[in-house]
Amino acid sequence: MKLLLAHNFYRQSGGEDEVFLRESELLRCAGHEVLKYTAHNSEIAEGGIFGKAKMAARTLWAQDGVARLRSLLRRERPDLAHFHNTFPLISPGAYYACQQEGIPVVQSLHNARLICPAATFYREGNVCEDCLGRVVPWPGVVHACYRNSHLQTAVVAGMLAGHRILGTWREQVDAYIVFTEFFRQKFISAGLPSKKIFVKPHFLVTDPGMKQTTGDYALFLGRLAAEKGVPTLLKAWRSLGHVPLRIRGQGPMESDVEQLTRENPSVSTLPYLSRKECFDLIKGARFLVWPSGGYYESFGLVAIEAFACGTPVIASRTGAMKEIVADNWSGLHFTPDDPNDLASKVWWAWCHPKEMEAMGRAARAEYRTKYTGERNYQLLMEIYCQARRATARKAA
Repeated sequence: MKLLLAHNFYRQSGGEDEVFLRESELLRCAGHEVLKYTAHNSEIAEGGIFGKAKMAARTLWAQDGVARLRSLLRRERPDLAHFHNTFPLISPGAYYACQQEGIPVVQSLHNARLICPAATFYREGNVCEDCLGRVVPWPGVVHACYRNSHLQTAVVAGMLAGHRILGTWREQVDAYIVFTEFFRQKFISAGLPSKKIFVKPHFLVTDPGMKQTTGDYALFLGRLAAEKGVPTLLKAWRSLGHVPLRIRGQGPMESDVEQLTRENPSVSTLPYLSRKECFDLIKGARFLVWPSGGYYESFGLVAIEAFACGTPVIASRTGAMKEIVADNWSGLHFTPDDPNDLASKVWWAWCHPKEMEAMGRAARAEYRTKYTGERNYQLLMEIYCQARRATARKAA
């Protein structure tokens, strides 16, 4: 097939960018012709009231981008268009260009943007679903959920409401991809057609191989921010004494992490690592800690990276984390936002290396069953076929 993959890159590279690149390479290696249609947030100019008004209009409907996309579609005639992120420079107007040209549309839902202006279900340290199911997500505007700005949140909320009223989300997309059943249910609750939402988890392009040692430290990999459970992690380790913890990440809580390393010599931070060095780090850990609590993770690439290495995961008992990590099988659960329970589970895991080795083997089996490139490609082709059938039915 000739496939068009579209993505709006962020200023700071993140998980969505990585998934877009991984899927592009997966499809190319499988013999498909892959076309890319991309934008980058570095293109956004910061320019007064006029510039902000222009950006607001583009978020709703990027007229120039839609025209360029239509020209590309007519020239290349792809069999299907798969969108990852359209916010803010591509815009949902791109779907209409595809549908007018008879090209099936697939949209990966990497976050909760369609039903939450902040895209996180997170506000003031807690899960927030105030905008879920609302045509106009006005609570987000009231609380300035997007970038702490009432104005910028209003722009996002206006885009969401406008396209709900137009029927864009229900009619212009032939198939949606989510990464867990947990998020599938959230989008169904928000009003997306259940028959159009398919679960396809993330995957690893290359198998890093099974670890050969038990591991002699606990590990945290991720953004150093409150929504990622870092406060819970730090509080737990203040009561854990000599359990070694290695932390790799960047974010607004870097100074808090550095303070803990001064207080507890068993805690250390690591600089930027190459991909191979990162996998070596995971293989050297007895277990990975995934502590997000008051925040709905849409998935967790780091968790399946740990699974692939045979490293079990201690995760918060909530949302997608509860779904990905099976308690007492591929890891352990702890009560969300409860540092005492996290400390208790970490201590048990540290004192029971044989049991953690068994969980590591189970985690590795999970990876081989669910998260390989081969399995992901099979699921992706099934979803593409569903989208193409939907387009054929509309044309008939």
